[in-house]
Amino acid sequence: MSGPWTWHGGGLEAAKRAFGNGDWIDLSTGINPHPWPGAAAMAFDWQRLPDPAALAGLEAVAASYFGVDASHVCAVPGSEIGLRLVGTLVGGPARHLAPSYRTHGEMVAGSAPIAPAAARGHGGTLILANPNNPDGRVTGAAAMQALLDGRGPGGWLLVDEAFADTDPAASVAPLVDDGKRLIVFRSFGKFFGLAGVRLGFVVAPQAIVAALRERLGAWPLSAAAIHIGTAAYADRDWIVAARQQLTDEAAALDTLLVCQGHRPIGACPLFRLIETDDAHALFERLARRAILTRPFADQRRWLRIGLPADAAARARLEAALTDG
Repeated sequence: MSGPWTWHGGGLEAAKRAFGNGDWIDLSTGINPHPWPGAAAMAFDWQRLPDPAALAGLEAVAASYFGVDASHVCAVPGSEIGLRLVGTLVGGPARHLAPSYRTHGEMVAGSAPIAPAAARGHGGTLILANPNNPDGRVTGAAAMQALLDGRGPGGWLLVDEAFADTDPAASVAPLVDDGKRLIVFRSFGKFFGLAGVRLGFVVAPQAIVAALRERLGAWPLSAAAIHIGTAAYADRDWIVAARQQLTDEAAALDTLLVCQGHRPIGACPLFRLIETDDAHALFERLARRAILTRPFADQRRWLRIGLPADAAARARLEAALTDG
């Protein structure tokens, strides 16, 4: 199997064309099914260019949330762009932990995959996600420090923390400093459930931040992204409640999967990975029930399942897995 479902999650329109319209449940992404609620009521002046002071305010609020100084934070129109721009700045050679995001293998020309077990012995530039996607693997603080300490001359540690919001203890962003060869990437859309805002951040030494700003130009973000991001990162009560809700709902998904004979893999509450004899056949079986999941072209035994939004969605998933 190849095509839009194995390349990336969220191919709902392609699924409708292939399997028919219906009341679809999209479990193909790792996006919070309970988005931050304040965006719907916000209004923006679409006739004016975004205010640079407002952009600086967003970066300051985000920096406080990440636990870093604002001088180390650069907002970007989605972490995907941040990854690719930084890749051109640091250059090669590089290695990227596999399996992980496709972008990690593309952001530095000539980057080669490396297994997690071999990463500690590699002293050059290393790219990884923590928590990882699609297996939800979390690299602990001591192991991350060892990877940072092991960078040789010219080597960087590039850490994609797109899913770190669910557990801030996993983040190495507070370690970023001008004297360390560490760059961290953060995503707004996954935890806050607003991927369409296209907002991300690069947390890096000030020289990298300055080079990024030069490439991004004067107005890198829309007014909507600036104002939504600023308000959401400041909403500490919602953030605390969302972390607990996601943890509880991930536990309910784990129970469902175990009862169906699967072993859920991963420590990130926004998704689980399962292994089964023919994951592509299971993907199609679920799709015929209007439930979209994420198969993988090069791993026929893997299926990633995002977090259902409520008990009704869990019940539909359970029925589809049970009926066969």
